[in-house]
Amino acid sequence: MQLGIIGLGRMGGNIARRLGKAGHQCVVYDANPAAVTALAGEGAVAASDLADLVSKLSTPRAVWVMLPAGEITETTVDALAGLLGPGDTVIDGGNSFYKDDIRRAAALKEKGLNYIDVGTSGGVWGLERGYCMMIGGPKEAVDRLDPIFATLAPGIGNIERTPGRDALDPRAEQGYIHAGPAGSGHFVKMIHNGIEYGLMQAYAEGFDILRNKNSTDLPEAERYDLNVADIAEVWRRGSVVSSWLLDLAAIALTENADLTNYEGSVADSGEGRWTVLSAVEEAVPADVLSAALYARFRSRKDHTFGERLLSAMRFQFGGHIEQHGS
Repeated sequence: MQLGIIGLGRMGGNIARRLGKAGHQCVVYDANPAAVTALAGEGAVAASDLADLVSKLSTPRAVWVMLPAGEITETTVDALAGLLGPGDTVIDGGNSFYKDDIRRAAALKEKGLNYIDVGTSGGVWGLERGYCMMIGGPKEAVDRLDPIFATLAPGIGNIERTPGRDALDPRAEQGYIHAGPAGSGHFVKMIHNGIEYGLMQAYAEGFDILRNKNSTDLPEAERYDLNVADIAEVWRRGSVVSSWLLDLAAIALTENADLTNYEGSVADSGEGRWTVLSAVEEAVPADVLSAALYARFRSRKDHTFGERLLSAMRFQFGGHIEQHGS
């Protein structure tokens, strides 16, 4: 299939590469000409601006916007609404707030355009591993673009099948779902990221306790000089707390057990805050997720080993660089 892609950063560029390797044609644009040139050198079709990108797509056109949530995504979607025609589709694959999706979908529908929101997880590893996707939007438009989603998804791989799924949607086992109408994809991804905060915080606090077991504040007989890299590694092997996040923590600790290459200032990109706000709106207690969000706020003032591990995990899966002094 043919797909336009706007935004060729850490994830957008690799989405184009994964699709191109599978034989799809990507027409690409980014505000940074070097990013466009690099993808063109790998077989993508370069576009000089949004209008040029649209002109190089065949109808019905589909354009994937992979930009930071907020004003830049908003202005890009608005611009595309004026360039595309009835039956065309705009896809927002970033981390937009789901209520913005609902509003945008309604506005685009008035012009005969489809709007699909795709919560996309996979970070910098997506080119190799594939992307887990949570998709919201009209069924007909989502189904038409299924070859794109199926290519980007990781596939069933070597993960053991869940018993009893034979009669259920097979796409979930492949690593993507059509969650429901506009906004539902980003809502599911938002909760995914809220849970991610809690999981990462639990690992960070646990490893902080392990590392500080040799503190001189403890009686000498109770002090242990524990090898946290080895502990992370052994927990990866058959432990009930094994996970990809633990895999990434093990990589970071093996590279530098003291994590001195990280300051420990941990950013939050919005989804954790939105998850807590949704919990308030729904009157659902979310003690762990709320505490994990607040821990990130505090990390910008006083850094612990646990917060350096949080930074390390964020860098390992997403290439997120610490924002010093924030």
